[in-house]
Amino acid sequence: MPTAEPTATAYAPYRITPEDNPYAPQTSDLGMQIASVTITSVSLLERLDLTPPRVAVSILGSMPSVCNELRINVNLPDENYRIFIEMYSLVNPDVQCDNVFQQFEASVLLGTYSSGRYTVWINEGLVGDFVSY
Repeated sequence: MPTAEPTATAYAPYRITPEDNPYAPQTSDLGMQIASVTITSVSLLERLDLTPPRVAVSILGSMPSVCNELRINVNLPDENYRIFIEMYSLVNPDVQCDNVFQQFEASVLLGTYSSGRYTVWINEGLVGDFVSY
């Protein structure tokens, strides 16, 4: 009787250390109204000055008013090595505010990840990729 061939085991990608994200969703966000952001530029920067090297996501854009607060939610990688980032703004619906666009420049230092090539997506749009060793 023939023996079964061993099957290769594929390991799911995972985050080793969390990102440094000053724009992460907060518990105080409850009751706030979700609003849009307009993204004008995104870049991925390899930070070789850090040990281990990490990737920073830099974003330029604008929000609908000066009362909006920026939120950036970095999700864990999926089984296809994709990191989905959700960007949006929040505004207090009880505060009256002039609709004067507020420009922003934001940067999030991604965490460290298991070995592999990762793609980074912001609001469902591909922005680039990086390799983790």
